[in-house]
Amino acid sequence: MTDMTEQAVQPQTNHATEARDRNVWWWIPTLYFGQGIPYAVAITLSVILYKNLGVSNTDIALYTSWLYLPFVIKPLWSPFIEMFRTKRWWIVWIEFLIGTSFALVALTIPTDNFFQMTLAIFWLLAFSGATHDIASDGFYMLGLSQHEQAAYVGIRSTFFRLSMITVQGGLVYLAGKLTEATGRMPWAWSIVFFLLSAMFLGLFVYHSIMLPRPVNDTPKREEGSALRSFVAVFRRFLEKDNIHVVFAFLLLYRFAESQLVKIAPVFLLDGRDKGGLGLSTANVGIAYGWAGMTALTVGGLLSAYLISKHGMKRWLWPMAFAIHVPNIVFVYMAMTQPADFIFIGALVAIEQFGYGFGFTGYVLYMIMTATGKHQTAHYAICTGFMALGMMLPGMWSGWLQTKMGYVNFFIWICVATIPSFIVTALIKIDPAFGTKREPAAS
Repeated sequence: MTDMTEQAVQPQTNHATEARDRNVWWWIPTLYFGQGIPYAVAITLSVILYKNLGVSNTDIALYTSWLYLPFVIKPLWSPFIEMFRTKRWWIVWIEFLIGTSFALVALTIPTDNFFQMTLAIFWLLAFSGATHDIASDGFYMLGLSQHEQAAYVGIRSTFFRLSMITVQGGLVYLAGKLTEATGRMPWAWSIVFFLLSAMFLGLFVYHSIMLPRPVNDTPKREEGSALRSFVAVFRRFLEKDNIHVVFAFLLLYRFAESQLVKIAPVFLLDGRDKGGLGLSTANVGIAYGWAGMTALTVGGLLSAYLISKHGMKRWLWPMAFAIHVPNIVFVYMAMTQPADFIFIGALVAIEQFGYGFGFTGYVLYMIMTATGKHQTAHYAICTGFMALGMMLPGMWSGWLQTKMGYVNFFIWICVATIPSFIVTALIKIDPAFGTKREPAAS
């Protein structure tokens, strides 16, 4: 790869690294737990909320897919995160904004215009979450070599996934149980969002005190105007080797998953007369949240461990097959509509384990691509293209499922994995990447 500068390797030896290593368990777990919450709420919890409140599958998939847009275009303001203030400052105050936004969602759910009002606040949450992503990932990469980033990716992925379990499992289960107990579904969901608000305001206070202050967490600008610095960030990214292959991989590796993720929860919730499995909201929280996300976390940890031992190149193809082949379990469930809840949970867990195992390689590929002086902004560009690859196919998934039915839709998902295998064959990975033998520059 091009664009490796002295600044990119300097943090490996300065005392900022020592400070972060010494405090790693004080901030990486909470930082990435917090990073996952607004994303999970905007992309997944909103789907279940709107399904419970009677919104159609077509509208759910279309409008919640638009919530990916802030994560797509976040590279447009990522240079400003590098140029102004510290990443620590951005993290703390964005968490305050997110906590306040959750409270606003709670207040608007019981209103007559809940769909328009909550959707507007979810947009604010998505923009805030995207900004939090930029600052958090930049803070994480400060002072860590690629091997250290690969080693700690297990920690960050675990707590990111724990936040997903909390949202998709615990909070969905809570909403379902409160609804069953009171018969007041909007009220139940308002309680859930008030809890989210309290959780994030707590993170705001905690990180204000506990986040370290690395000496290299400083604004970074090119010589000259802010506009020149802004343009230079994107120019340097476009100068990277095989950039067209990079773009193709970022956009297409999750082409099938981008459509599946929007329909899987509503498939579990939809009645059997409509081709779904007819699970209650609480049971979806257990199956898709607790069981599925736990399996996903285990898969991510296992792949991170194997990569640290043998390098990413050795495990690239096993990860590609793991993330795509288990999609066939949804074809089976749509065809047979099993009634045994434990069996359904096990099938969901198999698919999610494969996804967790395969997604680690995707994250590390973005880290590998983002090496250089502007690694925070360049990583944001990578994740922006990742979000674009999730947003566009997801937008039509609800309409497609309505036209095709669940069985044919899930068969299409299996066919849609083909582009992912093609782009996997095109990328080049250094055999030592992700291990202690990795080169100092690429």
